[in-house]
Amino acid sequence: MKNIIYLFVITLVFTSCGDDPFSKVKTENVEQAAVRDNTPSKFPVMTFDKKVHDFGTIMDGEAQETVFSYTNTGEAPLVITEIKSTCGCTVPQDWSRAPLLPGESSQFTVKFNGKGMNKTSKTVTIKANTQRGTESVRISAFINKPGGVAPPAGPIIQ
Repeated sequence: MKNIIYLFVITLVFTSCGDDPFSKVKTENVEQAAVRDNTPSKFPVMTFDKKVHDFGTIMDGEAQETVFSYTNTGEAPLVITEIKSTCGCTVPQDWSRAPLLPGESSQFTVKFNGKGMNKTSKTVTIKANTQRGTESVRISAFINKPGGVAPPAGPIIQ
C-alpha cells in the first residue's frame, strides 16, 4: 500500500509542474493557420473567344485551320504545359510556353486534315495551371466525299 501512495505522490509531482507541452501552441497561431488554410489560392483563368469551331461542310482531304484566342482573366500567371488532340488528324500548334500574365491574351492554331466522311468532332485538350488543370476546345465538320451528298439542311421528316 505504501508503494502505491509513493507512486501516486511522485506522479502528482511530475504532472503538476504546470509545464503543459500544448501551452506553447498559441491560440492566435492556430487561428492564423485556419484562416490561411481556408483561403482559396489564386489561379489563372483561361477565357476563350470561342470554345467550339464548326468548319461546316468540307470535301474529303480538304485541310482546314482555325485559331483559338484566349485571355488570362485570373489573378496569377497562366502557364500552358501541353496542347493535344484526340487523334493525329487534328494538330494544335503555334502556342506559347511563356507565362501569360493576368489580362494578357494569346492564341494557338488547330489544323485539321479533313479526312473521313459524315459529321466529325474532335476535342483539343489544354493542360495548364488553372484550377481544373485542363481546359478544352472542340472542332467539328461535315466531311463530304467527292460526288457525295451534302448534309441535310433541316430535320429529316419520315
